[in-house]
Amino acid sequence: KEFRAAVEARDFDGLGTLLADDVVFQSPVAFTPYEGKPMVAAILRGVGRVFTEFRYVRELEDADGRGSALVFETMVDGVSVNGLDLIRTNGAGLISELTVMVRPLSGAKALAAGMAAQFEQIAAEASGAA
Repeated sequence: KEFRAAVEARDFDGLGTLLADDVVFQSPVAFTPYEGKPMVAAILRGVGRVFTEFRYVRELEDADGRGSALVFETMVDGVSVNGLDLIRTNGAGLISELTVMVRPLSGAKALAAGMAAQFEQIAAEASGAA
């Protein structure tokens, strides 16, 4: 619930407080997962710079209360994107796994290009250089 509220408020800086130190992020446009709070927090801030007209349209929750699926719609550089945030929390209530899926292919390509343009800043933020 806190993740959704922060994203809807465009508080991408505040999302880092919701992440476990060993969080794993599965990107919709990269094969290798990203690991660790500094990198994932920096990626989420980058997403905040790339997504426009973002809104969640549906939410599903696991029976155990530790997992949820958030369906979203957004724009990336004028291209419509539909997506899904799959979130899993640990025993402390922090996000331990975040998987994002997007469609259609044109949206995935726009997202890949938009995030590629952010990668230098993301890497610098993650390493503490920014």
